[in-house]
Amino acid sequence: MSLQDRIRAGKFVLLGEFEPPKGADFSGLLKNALLTKGRLDAVVVPEMANAVLKASSLGGCAFFQKEGIETVFQVCCRDRNRLALQADILAASALGIKNIMAVPGDDIRFGDHPQARTVNDLDLIGLLETIHRLHEGRDLSGIELRGAPSFCLGSTMDAGAPGGLLTIEMENLKRKVDLGIEFAITNPIFDLRRFDQFIKRLEVKISVMPTVLLLKSAGMARYIDRNVKGISIPQETITRIQKASDKVKECVLIAAETIARIKDMGMAGVLISTVGWEDKLPWVLDEAKV
Repeated sequence: MSLQDRIRAGKFVLLGEFEPPKGADFSGLLKNALLTKGRLDAVVVPEMANAVLKASSLGGCAFFQKEGIETVFQVCCRDRNRLALQADILAASALGIKNIMAVPGDDIRFGDHPQARTVNDLDLIGLLETIHRLHEGRDLSGIELRGAPSFCLGSTMDAGAPGGLLTIEMENLKRKVDLGIEFAITNPIFDLRRFDQFIKRLEVKISVMPTVLLLKSAGMARYIDRNVKGISIPQETITRIQKASDKVKECVLIAAETIARIKDMGMAGVLISTVGWEDKLPWVLDEAKV
């Protein structure tokens, strides 16, 4: 069953995030992905997460597709103008990629090439409008395409937006749904009570898939809680890692328990992000019993 079919059938979806390497050797990427083949519904390939140079999402997706692994192609506003974005989207369709996720892209100033120029020719809504136009068989200039792409379309949502920004987030989500997105991936979720309050405010029908981030240490958790906007990590989670005799195992258990609780909440699925610990993803899935 394809990712789109599972979403439309209301099945719980398991996505795993696999970052391409900073280089041309994809052997390690494939080795880790094969560990979960048949257990994940699709692999999300980030487009230079944190604005750090790595092989492209399109390249990673094409590589996985050859191995029979369904992928989600991330198309990003940050680095390409409207010509290049449309070209990549059409190429993805020709390569057999069925799922696409529109993202704004992380701030380039915090990556490893801060001197690079940010493009942002289209904002996120503009990018979704572009994909909508391509689905209808025309490009942004109104010229008819020789074969229209057809994707299961997703995007992002900020479940941790505070106050008035949350109202704006809800309005933007409605616009995204109107433009055809079928699923929305949140930022990493740790405080499920706070997340439940966010879900209760949703006024549009959309398959919400929270990101479950595999922590690596109490220090990492503390840094994220203090410095990353929109992400709150309960102190008891940080203390739990600090006190654990096997801290890696404890981090795996925290991720697994979060997945299980999200499933019990009735969410459409999860995106599991392991940030370099892809080899531990089968362990997380085993502990979550999914």
